Amino acid sequence: MLDALVERGPPTPADGRATYFEPFLGGGALFFQLGWPGRAVLNDLNAELIATFEVVRDRVQPLIERLGERHQRYLDGDEEGRKQLFYEVRAERPSDPVEVAARMIFLNKTCFNGLYRVNRKGEFNVPHGRYKKPAILDCETLMAASRALQDVELAHQDFEDACEPAQAGDFVYLDPPFSPMSKTASFTSYTADGFGREDQVRLKTLVDRLSERGVHVMVSNSPQELIYGLYQGSEHFQQYCVEALQARRMINSRGDRRGGIKELVITNYPTPPGLERAPQSTK
Repeated sequence: MLDALVERGPPTPADGRATYFEPFLGGGALFFQLGWPGRAVLNDLNAELIATFEVVRDRVQPLIERLGERHQRYLDGDEEGRKQLFYEVRAERPSDPVEVAARMIFLNKTCFNGLYRVNRKGEFNVPHGRYKKPAILDCETLMAASRALQDVELAHQDFEDACEPAQAGDFVYLDPPFSPMSKTASFTSYTADGFGREDQVRLKTLVDRLSERGVHVMVSNSPQELIYGLYQGSEHFQQYCVEALQARRMINSRGDRRGGIKELVITNYPTPPGLERAPQSTK
């Protein structure tokens, strides 16, 4: 799916003048894959995530040392010892930025399915996973990420505020929490407040404003009726290319059930010719 997003991105500016915005950063996979030559502004409402990216950018060596300690302790433990360490770390509330980053990475690598979920109090509540040799410490990846982040601006604010500076020619990639395909599908919460129907509508209004400003916009979302209605049922319909592409479901307790699903990719600019096209609607 990442390759499909890269293929559908706008032309990369050779002069480096355009700015790349990613208001829902998450793991930042598209940012790292693009290798954007100009200014980049990465944002997320998750304060611990942004703190982690800041530490990777500015203090990667102390982070590697702290992760190395936890990596060794975890691998040296038996099944019960590993489980106990996981819940000890999950219960921590560190204030030191390096400790915040080490905790987040450790939990991500050792929790069930690498899932990020919080309760209504904003507390991480994913249970322990069972892995023989989780990659708690990946020095090569951390160092590469640190180099890529050196000149990047990191922010922690609402997605609308994060996009406010975007100007004509800039590129905004919006990867919000997906609209659930059913009432029971929404079993994760990325922030304590969630991301509901009103937020999806607010996001679409932002896309309209950015489009009128001449900003290149790409949106990822689920092929849910609400999303089709927002982007295909408005006065801006002719402006948007809406494709339902095949993606891979990454969250399931059984690996053999992480099968193909549809994911919407929406752009406000013509995507390159020659790409295999998906139908605009699968309703």
